Amino acid sequence: MSPLFQTHFINGSAGEGPNLLITAGVHGDEYEGMVAIRELITHIDPTLLRGQLTLVPVVNESAFDLRARAVEDGLDLARTCPGRSDGSLTERVAHELASLINNADYYIDLHTGGSIMQVDPLVGYNLVSDPKILDTQRRMARAFGLPIIWGTSADLDGRSLSVARDVGVPAIYTEYLGGGPCSDAGVQAYYEGCLNVMAELEMIEARPSSPPPEFNVEDSRPASGHMQICHPSPADGYFETSVKLGQTVNQRQVIGHVLDPLGQSPHPIFAEHSGRLIVLRTSPSVKEGDSLAVILET
Repeated sequence: MSPLFQTHFINGSAGEGPNLLITAGVHGDEYEGMVAIRELITHIDPTLLRGQLTLVPVVNESAFDLRARAVEDGLDLARTCPGRSDGSLTERVAHELASLINNADYYIDLHTGGSIMQVDPLVGYNLVSDPKILDTQRRMARAFGLPIIWGTSADLDGRSLSVARDVGVPAIYTEYLGGGPCSDAGVQAYYEGCLNVMAELEMIEARPSSPPPEFNVEDSRPASGHMQICHPSPADGYFETSVKLGQTVNQRQVIGHVLDPLGQSPHPIFAEHSGRLIVLRTSPSVKEGDSLAVILET
């Protein structure tokens, strides 16, 4: 059976080192990570690399072809891991991705808000029980260099990071804007961030330290980090926001309204708690239950 996605291996000749897996395109409409990995493939010099880079620019190639988050089987790849070798297309891609994670020593998964959301640039990790792995993840997140670091519950299954959790591979994920276009700033931040982590892992020469994050939050409550359940839309309709990404909001503040197509019957959306608005829906058309916003309690 032919591979379901293209994997690029860079074997270093500068000495022994770990196998770092970096993936993007787990969702087919998240572009910054795809371009950043292409840049890594182009610019990494194997003679200066210790260890191995395993790079997958587009994990979910069929979803990318559809310009969509997922494919026709209706499964979200980031909820389907570790998948099945004999399952649907998404399940088989998840199985192949899990195999790569199983063989890695460290893992970075690059995401964005896709075509319907925007996310304040952040790097996250699971609050796993193994203190050594948790410390490594904290170091990787700090080295990456994005303005928000977010440690969240390790109890969410079906994800690339839950595969890493179960096999003891230190792993981080990132988010950078989204909402449709591919941000040049996001591509550059991802490219530099991956190099920063490689330097932290001593795969390449040392680089200047990343600036300290604006926010460094760890939240171990159950389901923390599950963005798709936050501020659900109370009805089908048109979402009009009254706040901006990155804004500080107060609990019970109105952050927008869901209206019918004629602008009638407004449903106010109240902030569930105070903090920084780190995810905001940018696509106005919503269905009941769709997540509209995520607030980081700072």
